[in-house]
Amino acid sequence: MKSLYAFFVAFAAVALSACVTPQQLDLIEKEQRNLRSQTSTSRSDLDGIGASLADTRANVEQTQRDVNALKEKVEEVRYQLDRQLARTTREGDQRIKDLEARLAKVSEELKTQGDLLKAREQELRGLREAMQAKAAEKEAASAGSAAEAPREKITGESEAGKRDYEEALKLLDRKEYRVAILRFKDFLKKYPNSGFADNAQYWLGECHYALREFDQAILEFDAVRRKYPNGDKVPAALLKQGFAFAELGDKVDARLILQELIDRYPQSEEAAKAKQKLKTLGS
Repeated sequence: MKSLYAFFVAFAAVALSACVTPQQLDLIEKEQRNLRSQTSTSRSDLDGIGASLADTRANVEQTQRDVNALKEKVEEVRYQLDRQLARTTREGDQRIKDLEARLAKVSEELKTQGDLLKAREQELRGLREAMQAKAAEKEAASAGSAAEAPREKITGESEAGKRDYEEALKLLDRKEYRVAILRFKDFLKKYPNSGFADNAQYWLGECHYALREFDQAILEFDAVRRKYPNGDKVPAALLKQGFAFAELGDKVDARLILQELIDRYPQSEEAAKAKQKLKTLGS
């Protein structure tokens, strides 16, 4: 297009050269040079503007890419934070549940140990009373005739059994349950008719209960009421037997045993504990 424009200008100059003066021709050439200079300048400006627009567009596109990258990073950080928060919450909930379970277990063990301690104190009181009674009998026997010699022999045997029984109780107090089980079994084998036989049978069940051997504990507690139905350990044996069934998840048998305890010994301390336990077992 530029060459065509120059051609027309040259043609017009030739056509007019015959009728214009040299001064006019110089003026025309000067105007042509000005036009060329302005055209060149305008084109250069346009090229500069175009380049500037291209640079601006490139900058805008790069900025947009940077913004998108930042958005992706923000979303990734948010996602990671959400995951971390959820995991922390789950771990916290599980830790609380574990602590609650441990607290419940410790509370139950503490209650069991409290029951053992109370029963042990009762045993010791009974033992002291029995020892005092035996001592009185022994004094009376010593002052009696030779015909009463067999009673002295019986008293001597009871003293030996009493020592064996006390040794087994000491092992129980020290929580040496396995050894205590052997000692109580040996005592029952050696002194089946002892006045402490029903107590020894009960503590045998308590040892298995403390070891969380609930099936065996149930059998040992049941032997208390079968072999010694008139013994003073029957209510306690029924109570712990019901507790053992509950530990095994057998709520039906647990409720039956505890209700039997309440019906047979309504005024006993064990009956009050059975009522409290029944409330926790539901209907």
